[in-house]
Amino acid sequence: MKRILAQSEHPHALSRCPLLEVKQTSYSNDAIEDCRRAAGYVDRILKGEKPADLPVQQDTKIEFVINLKTVKALGLNVPQSLIARADEVIG
Repeated sequence: MKRILAQSEHPHALSRCPLLEVKQTSYSNDAIEDCRRAAGYVDRILKGEKPADLPVQQDTKIEFVINLKTVKALGLNVPQSLIARADEVIG
């Protein structure tokens, strides 16, 4: 899977869901931030904290991505106002 993603023409493919290449839109969390948060949990557990005592954390950043290649292939139209609001537009 990593080899496929590494060959992708999308520069951030390793930090995203590989389904973005076929989905027309995606509204998801920041995968890199999730990894940082997970590393923080692991660090605290390895230092002796009990997992049950660790707080639950929610995502603070949600990304909205539009894949125009897929939109075009499906024959759909996306309003310019929606494209302008996207964090990233592919294709």
